[in-house]
Amino acid sequence: MNYYPQCPQPEHVIGLDSHTDAVGLTILLQVSEVEGLQIRKSGEWIPVKPLPDSFVIVTNGIYRSTEHRASVNLMKDRLSMATFYSPNLDSEMGPAPSLVTPETPAQYRRIRVAEFFKGYFSRELAGKSYIDVMKIQNGGGEDN
Repeated sequence: MNYYPQCPQPEHVIGLDSHTDAVGLTILLQVSEVEGLQIRKSGEWIPVKPLPDSFVIVTNGIYRSTEHRASVNLMKDRLSMATFYSPNLDSEMGPAPSLVTPETPAQYRRIRVAEFFKGYFSRELAGKSYIDVMKIQNGGGEDN
């Protein structure tokens, strides 16, 4: 759960700095229906208007995680709840073998989940998706 109390100077406060999520799927409920979630699109921050009884779904990979952040509100408290679907730490992550063909070679290398999270949580929230670290640079299916 995320609680963002009202703030008399919201322009001087960041609720949660820009980032992308590390997990395969994030489901967010904006409980208090107060604006605060923002996504970056074409270099600009766009507020996501809360819709009553609705979820915001954030995914990685084919449905790439959007860079986002949370801000505070001048007049109202904001409350959101997020749940994450994440792989087992003892497993390995990478492109599903059924999606890798000669016509669609692997875009990302395979990595142990624990290694991925260690790198993800040891870096600063810097906006750019950490999954780009696993991107195969040469496009030929080989690690660099």
